[in-house]
Amino acid sequence: MSAVRSKICGITRVEDALVAAEQGADAIGLVFYAKSPRAVDASRAREILRALPPFVTSVGLFVDATTAQVKEVLRVVPLDLLQFHGDETAEYCESFGRPYIKALRVRPDLPLRQQCASFASASGILLDSYVPGVPGGTGEAFDWSLVPADLGKPVILAGGLDAQNVAAAIAQVRPYAVDVSGGVERDKGLKDPLKVAAFLQAVRAAV
Repeated sequence: MSAVRSKICGITRVEDALVAAEQGADAIGLVFYAKSPRAVDASRAREILRALPPFVTSVGLFVDATTAQVKEVLRVVPLDLLQFHGDETAEYCESFGRPYIKALRVRPDLPLRQQCASFASASGILLDSYVPGVPGGTGEAFDWSLVPADLGKPVILAGGLDAQNVAAAIAQVRPYAVDVSGGVERDKGLKDPLKVAAFLQAVRAAV
């Protein structure tokens, strides 16, 4: 198995982005969803990206945003990848002409294979915990046994991960990448450098 990639999501400060990069994160996530405690505006996001070193992927997270809202962010912020975390259709996700990943909130009655097949144009599928009324960032893990062995797309595993459980998650799911937000924070939107380092070290050590 090749090395598992990692994304530190919910970055709100330049210093947190730099810690993530220095500790070896492959990507950082910026939340463009006003209801999130980790939301950033386009101006702050651009400031964060300007400080990033090369080869760290920038991901913009949107939740049922209007086309105009996404385009306005893209006009200002040079995002590498889009992440759609709501009830967006594949046609909508494709309409921006950018690589994208689609988040699915896992629950026992969700036909994951069918859902993944409907987003054939996605670069990957992010699997997160299902909590009614909350699109993401819940800090709760889901039942990893619900993930089929091969979904036909790179799987990004999210939902309640931290330095203590990420190795077990990787061993069971064998994802392409893992995504963490709350599990490396000292407060919502404020990352803890020691937790970031411990998480990324656990990912690298996982087999």
